[in-house]
Amino acid sequence: MARRQPASKPTWADVKAGLATFDRPGLLALIQDLYAAHKDNQRFLHARFGLGEDVLKPYKEMLDRWLSPDVLRSQDTSVAKAKQAISSYKKAVGDPSGLAELMVFYCECAAGFCNDVGYQDDSYFNALVRMFEQALKIIAQLSANNRNPMITRLDKVRTISHNFGYGVGDDMDSLLAKYGRQ
Repeated sequence: MARRQPASKPTWADVKAGLATFDRPGLLALIQDLYAAHKDNQRFLHARFGLGEDVLKPYKEMLDRWLSPDVLRSQDTSVAKAKQAISSYKKAVGDPSGLAELMVFYCECAAGFCNDVGYQDDSYFNALVRMFEQALKIIAQLSANNRNPMITRLDKVRTISHNFGYGVGDDMDSLLAKYGRQ
C-alpha cells in the first residue's frame, strides 16, 4: 500500500525533526549514504572539511567545462552551470579568498575562450562583466598581499576583453577604476 502524501511539501523543519530521531551512528550512516549518492555531495563535504590537496580544483574543473567547452566535441557553454559551481563552493565553505579565486578563474576562462575561438554572445559577455565586478568587490575584502595578484590577473582579462567589442573592455575599464585601484 502506498503512503499517503502529506498535505504540504516537506520543509527543512520536517527534515530536522526526522534527523532528531537519529543516534550518532545512524546520522553518520545517513551522511555516508548522501556522500555515496552524488558527486556534488562529495565535493561539498570535501570543501567543507578542507579535504584533498586543492579543494578548489573540482569547482575550477566545472568552471572550465562550462565556460570553455571543447568546440570540436560540440560541447556548449552554460553560464548558469558555471555560476552554480561558485554558488556551491560558497555554500560549502564561503571563504572570501577561495570565492575570489573562483571568480577570477571564471573571468579568465570566459575571456580566454572568447579570445581563442572568437565566441561572441551578448549574454555571455554580460555575465562576464557582472562576474568581473563581483570578483572586484570580493577582492576588496582581502589583504593587500592577496588582493594585488588577483587585480593583476583581472587586468589581463580586461586587456583581452578589448578584443571582443560590445563595450566589454570599456565596461571593465570603468569597473577596475571604480573598485580595483584602492
